[in-house]
Amino acid sequence: MNTKTLVSLSLLVGIGAALHTVIPGIFLGMKPDMMLTMMFLGIILFPEKKNVLLLGIVTGLISALTTTFPGGFVPNIIDKFVTAFLFFVLLTVIKKFHHSIVSVSALTAIGTIISGIVFLGSAYLIVGLPGPFLSLFAAVVLPAAAVNTIAMVVVYPIVNGIVKKSNIATN
Repeated sequence: MNTKTLVSLSLLVGIGAALHTVIPGIFLGMKPDMMLTMMFLGIILFPEKKNVLLLGIVTGLISALTTTFPGGFVPNIIDKFVTAFLFFVLLTVIKKFHHSIVSVSALTAIGTIISGIVFLGSAYLIVGLPGPFLSLFAAVVLPAAAVNTIAMVVVYPIVNGIVKKSNIATN
């Protein structure tokens, strides 16, 4: 694995961790997961299986350590790992369009919704939910999908331009 790639992924995960830590829980301990945006950005910029594996594990552990959801440690780890690989599969399916801001934004929205479903589903099976699934989904996951999509629309062109100018190899 390239050192420049590792440093770039580390920066994205660090930014995501800072965002995840400072955003408070908004509904029954759940909070919008801005770390997903950074994980998705890392997968888009460096789409290799080993990078996806690394991002899935690291973002899962960090979001598990900073969760405000009761019993959310294990569901966060499961969620990020599964979501990272499902996002990667979706990215490879639409490979020829993945540099379009529209496709990147749509993937971010879809990925956030997948993440919410996986998180709530695994939390339901492992520790139970503090409220109804649909209420949690509507109150946190859908707004998070909107926020993450808007963030990706703003951040992706900037980061993509920086990556291209800095000679960091991307696929």
